[in-house]
Amino acid sequence: MITRNGLLLVFWFLLDKGFLAPLHSPPQSRMGREHHLRGMAGLGLRRHGAAGVQRVKRGWVWNQFFVLEEYMGSEPQYVGKLHTDLDRDDSEVKYTLSGEGAGTIFTIDQTTGDIHALMGLDREEKSYYTLRAQAMDMHTGRPLEPESEFIIKVQDINDNEPKFLEGPYTASVPEMSPGGTFVMQVTATDTDDPTYGNSARIVYSILHGQPYFSVDSKTGVIRTALPNMDREMKELYQVLIQAKDMGGQLGGLAGTTTINITLSDVNDNPPRFSKSILHLRVPESSSVGSAVGKIRAHDLDSGKNAEVEYSIVPGDEGNMFDITSNGHSQEGIIVLRKHLDYENKKSYTFKVEASNAHLDPRFLHLGPFKDTATVKVNVLDVDEPPVFTKTSYTIDVYEDTPVGTIIGSVTAQDLDASSSAVRYSIEWKRPVDSCFDIDTVEGTISTNEMLDRESNRQHNISVVATKVNNPLLSNKVTVTVNVLDVNEFPPELAVPFDTFVCENAEVGQVIQTISAMDKDLPAVGQRFFFKSPREIRNRNFTVRDFGNNTAGIVTKRVGFQRRFQEYYVMPVVVEDNGYPAQSSTGTLTVRVCACVTDGPLLSCTAEAVFLPMGLSTGAVMAILLCMVILLAIFALYVGLRRQKKRETLMSSKEDIRDNVIHYDDEGGGEEDTHAFDMGTLRNTKAIKEKMLCRGTGSEVTAQTEINESTPTTECSADIIRDYIHQRLQENHLGFSAPPYDSLVTYAYEGDGSVGESLSSIESWMADGGEDFKYLSEWGPSFKTVAGILDKDKIDPPMAEVEESREYL
Repeated sequence: MITRNGLLLVFWFLLDKGFLAPLHSPPQSRMGREHHLRGMAGLGLRRHGAAGVQRVKRGWVWNQFFVLEEYMGSEPQYVGKLHTDLDRDDSEVKYTLSGEGAGTIFTIDQTTGDIHALMGLDREEKSYYTLRAQAMDMHTGRPLEPESEFIIKVQDINDNEPKFLEGPYTASVPEMSPGGTFVMQVTATDTDDPTYGNSARIVYSILHGQPYFSVDSKTGVIRTALPNMDREMKELYQVLIQAKDMGGQLGGLAGTTTINITLSDVNDNPPRFSKSILHLRVPESSSVGSAVGKIRAHDLDSGKNAEVEYSIVPGDEGNMFDITSNGHSQEGIIVLRKHLDYENKKSYTFKVEASNAHLDPRFLHLGPFKDTATVKVNVLDVDEPPVFTKTSYTIDVYEDTPVGTIIGSVTAQDLDASSSAVRYSIEWKRPVDSCFDIDTVEGTISTNEMLDRESNRQHNISVVATKVNNPLLSNKVTVTVNVLDVNEFPPELAVPFDTFVCENAEVGQVIQTISAMDKDLPAVGQRFFFKSPREIRNRNFTVRDFGNNTAGIVTKRVGFQRRFQEYYVMPVVVEDNGYPAQSSTGTLTVRVCACVTDGPLLSCTAEAVFLPMGLSTGAVMAILLCMVILLAIFALYVGLRRQKKRETLMSSKEDIRDNVIHYDDEGGGEEDTHAFDMGTLRNTKAIKEKMLCRGTGSEVTAQTEINESTPTTECSADIIRDYIHQRLQENHLGFSAPPYDSLVTYAYEGDGSVGESLSSIESWMADGGEDFKYLSEWGPSFKTVAGILDKDKIDPPMAEVEESREYL
């Protein structure tokens, strides 16, 4: 015991000086499991009351213990011992334990410092525990040394087998692969401590699946062991892999997993027909495009590698059929390309070829990936309806053909071996089909009524042929009867029948282009000839045939004047090219109209203006109505303009001077004394006025001499009265003069007005010379109105002029 304590003192000295580092005692040694806490008496830590607490230097502490996991003993498992140099084995030192698992998992003897584990531990759940130890005075409870921390580590044992966390596995590898081809890699996991012993060292091996596959013992990589494995022989392989710890040694724990390996397909097999000759049967009544039968070439491959394309080998009798490939069933469907006829040919023989759609170049050396077979198609006889010699018939007949005349015939035959007789009939669908009849035995078609090409130029009738021995079998054919035209109608002039000629037309001018129409058909190919009647000599117009079924009306002279002759009649002879030729004479009415120099119409009736344009009567009436409305608007505008000039200033019973105020555009109100200067009426001066008669457009100068020296008094009333009568007469002759009641109001106008005159007595001088030429700018219609007004202004009625002179 003395020797042990001496060694400990030397060992502590070396550690304290830094010569040695702390060492871990072997877990198997009970001596090494003791924690020795040694106190140095420095300035003295006294146990039983000291005058002061002196610094005590700690003894060396073992900082790690080991405990075996999964301990199954009946007594608590001994872990280690804590001890301090201050402990004299006199039970004066008390040891305490705190930290992870203190009191529950680990316990300590307060007197001896022995630590025990109360239960079995699992390293995979918790690999170590951190605790703290404290040496204290048994009586006072004061710590003798600072608290010391240490670790209890759970020592691993091989209690967990390797596990494949992702199993079972599925993998695939192409068939016909060489040996050593990579398939997949598997990995097992062992939860034991990989740093301690061989508990977590795993070795892989294959238990089932040899000799086809192998596994690498260290990496778990699985590869093919045999080359050229054929999927068509065996497709699915189940491989059992084992993972064993302890390096695969005896006593190690093991885990297994299953791997399902599938050989994926490659195109290494060609399609093959099961028979070299294939037989099919088809009725002769089968329609074109219908399926005759199905054939199939078997391919041992799968997926797209088993897709087969079928084709008919050129030559032989395969042109009667086509073949298509069905991608789902991999069958070849033979369809009919042309109509079959048992009486002509009873069987067909041809070859078909089946080949892969997708080839793999790696296996082309195995041979051609296609196969051929012979197909023999037998045609079955079917009782068929009669067959017409033509698919349709066309018959031409003149419209004047007598009733009962045979116009054509149809023929149908029974091609079957029985060769039954045939009966004919017409299928009446419309009333017009009754125009024809057919002989039930011979099939001849005759007319049953008179034909009229103008009402119906073509008839389509259906002729039915029925077998006598089997009336249920029949066939139809369409017979088209074209009714040929007989030239029975003469040509006629097409509209228009009226035209016009300008007064300034020149010789040889085409004033109208005419055409013709004929009720006889067809319209295509008709030819019309135009000319003037030979028995009538026309000095004004002639007909010029253009040679394209049109002609022109040409002037033969100049100097057409509307005032001398307004209408001309022009006969035109129209002849066709039919046999016999038919002709008719049409009459054109030519009106003389006024035109401007460049040709546009200026003055003519509405009918003459618009009919050459090809307008309908409704359109002409609409245009005329628009012109009347425009003229009415214009007349209303002129009337309102003149009415405004003639409006009296006396709009009420008030004094005329009050009404002057309302006219802002002329005059100055009550200060306007010139407009209603009564001095004009009372002045004895001679008044010289220039008078314009609106109805004639000529100027008449009247001199009214009044003695200038005659004073204006009440005695001059006679003179005023005569003057007013004179003005009244002038207003009767003018268009813009106001009524007489306005003149009466002017007689009472005040004196001294310096404004311009508002009276209509003097306003006629300004309006009398109005020029209507501006109306010509509004269009041809208003130009005619302007001409009428200018003419009236130039030639006034003589009676009105004389009457005006009497009033003056």
